[in-house]
Amino acid sequence: MRLFLIAGEPSGDALGAALMAGLKALSPSVTFEGIGGPLMEAEGLQSRFPMEELSIMGLMEILPKYAHLKRRIAETAAAVTATAPDALITIDSPDFCLRVARLVRAANPGQRTIHYVAPTVWAWRPGRAAKMAPLIDHVLALFPFEPSYMEAVGMTCDFVGHPVVTQPRATPAQAAAFRTSHAIAPDQPLLLCLPGSRRGEVTRLLPRFRDAIATLSAKHPGLAIVLPTVRGVAPLVREMTGDWPTRPLILEASDDKRTAFAAATLALAASGTVSLELAANRVPMVIAHDFNRLTWWLMKRAALIDTVTLVNIVSETRAVPEFLGPACQPAPIAAALDRLLTDPAARAAQDNAANLTMSRLGEGGEPPGLRAARSVLAHLATET
Repeated sequence: MRLFLIAGEPSGDALGAALMAGLKALSPSVTFEGIGGPLMEAEGLQSRFPMEELSIMGLMEILPKYAHLKRRIAETAAAVTATAPDALITIDSPDFCLRVARLVRAANPGQRTIHYVAPTVWAWRPGRAAKMAPLIDHVLALFPFEPSYMEAVGMTCDFVGHPVVTQPRATPAQAAAFRTSHAIAPDQPLLLCLPGSRRGEVTRLLPRFRDAIATLSAKHPGLAIVLPTVRGVAPLVREMTGDWPTRPLILEASDDKRTAFAAATLALAASGTVSLELAANRVPMVIAHDFNRLTWWLMKRAALIDTVTLVNIVSETRAVPEFLGPACQPAPIAAALDRLLTDPAARAAQDNAANLTMSRLGEGGEPPGLRAARSVLAHLATET
């Protein structure tokens, strides 16, 4: 069996690598071609070109590279057509992957196509599923409520679990050692401050996070603050937190981040998948995010749901408080954080929501990569 895989982002590279490992375990003769990053290459893929060429975001980044990306789309589609694999498996990155799939389908209407990561049509732009259906036969979904949306427009779909359930977590002993190494007492409240990984997010959110944390610290003088960040925005974070009354411990290494999550008492975070990482570590949280006016207006018009926090969505609760757009203000954020430190019922509600979320996403079951591999093989075993 020969498969052609395409991943365009680090998250897709991780999904692809786990899928490849699962496929090799179930079908040792499988071979791979395509485009991926270092994790997929470690599983045996020889990427046709560096995946990083596709890892660009935002209109201003895409425009100067549009002609090059268009050539890569055509080149990749031609390679798929010439290879005639048993299946083309595209992994997230729909702007690139689905354009490739469209050209492949035009050249070879019988080519089997599988897409990993369903579009979030349950949140906004529901028409995306119908547009995708002529190009994709089968979808591997990360969330348990997604298959019905894909099946409604003619694709088959399996829920295969979310990768957060298999991400490594620090042990209680490692969490205790983290606190000891940074002179944080076992009973001292530790707040994770997570303002996002992009410059725009950090610039908008950190001043409000600062004021909310200052208010909280006045009520809880022993509060320790840890701020995990990434290399690209670490200098900006250090500059912006230089005058904070309580200086945060800034972490860049992934191992340090993992132990900080395990050691934390609560978190203040920007919206995004970080809420699932916090839930996996059973860290109660407050979500806060601001947007520019146009983005906020468009979101309000297009949104199909009343919450953006994945823990709330998956658990079908509203246990995690969120402060979005104009509501992203220090005083209510601080009050919500204070409730998590003083109200056992608020913490218990989040703990229950986290347990339910992780259970629904596949915690304790077969790894998502292996489930995805079983789904691929079962789909390919069916007649076209």
